[in-house]
Amino acid sequence: MTPRMNKEIEELIALALKEDFGPGVDVTSEAVFSDEEVRAVLLSKDTGVLAGAEVFSAVFEALDPETRVAFLVADGEEITPMKEVAVIEGKARPILGGERTALNFIRFLSGIATQTRRYVLEAQKYGRTLILDTRKTLPGFRALSKYAVRMGGGRNHRRGLFDMALVKDNHSDAAGSLRTAVERVRRRWGVEYRIEAECRNTDEVKQAVAAGVDTIMLDNMGLEHLREALDLIRGRIPVEISGKVKYPDLKDLVPLGADYISVGALTHSVESFDFSLEISVL
Repeated sequence: MTPRMNKEIEELIALALKEDFGPGVDVTSEAVFSDEEVRAVLLSKDTGVLAGAEVFSAVFEALDPETRVAFLVADGEEITPMKEVAVIEGKARPILGGERTALNFIRFLSGIATQTRRYVLEAQKYGRTLILDTRKTLPGFRALSKYAVRMGGGRNHRRGLFDMALVKDNHSDAAGSLRTAVERVRRRWGVEYRIEAECRNTDEVKQAVAAGVDTIMLDNMGLEHLREALDLIRGRIPVEISGKVKYPDLKDLVPLGADYISVGALTHSVESFDFSLEISVL
């Protein structure tokens, strides 16, 4: 499902355009064109997954509501080199002025979707573990990045600090123990929020099980310690494996049978997808 354009995304687009236009105008296009109309074709230069069609269109519409953008491929679909992805028609100035900003959005988001699809397909070779994202996103791009993860076939973890309680190592250390931190969360919020506990060792796993948390995160554990922890949990509580997970690690981690593996690299270490915009006069 395409994300609804909201105030947050509209403000992000406005900020990106302001960054490019500054206090003035596109001095090159302003000099070269008046009211000429052009046709531009968005071409894929890579193999991967499309994400970001709506925000791409919204960039041009913000500059000129009469600009017409038609996508020939839907978000979440596979694209290959030299595939025509979209057609943009309208006045030259707003199309050339919005070109780089629109490309920056769709390159970044398609990069996330493509990387996510790669992890998801690799995980499916070895079991049924689901791939989750994290909060390690570019500031301001949280909603769009998590949308791109979904387009790649991944699942979203919590959206922010407000929709789930995640007792991390610093919470446990500052409270004196993991169990104390969990008890304080439950005392404050009752059952209003799900509680996940980050565990660094088997002692913390035992505390999490005893506290009755909703999910256990096994963080930065080696394979043997992961096996020990999963044996202790014995399927009673959903388990997430986390901590600097890389693509080659999936072949060893997925067969362990955890419910989830979270991967920060889906959003914090992304190679932008390559597109070009080819323009001709109407």
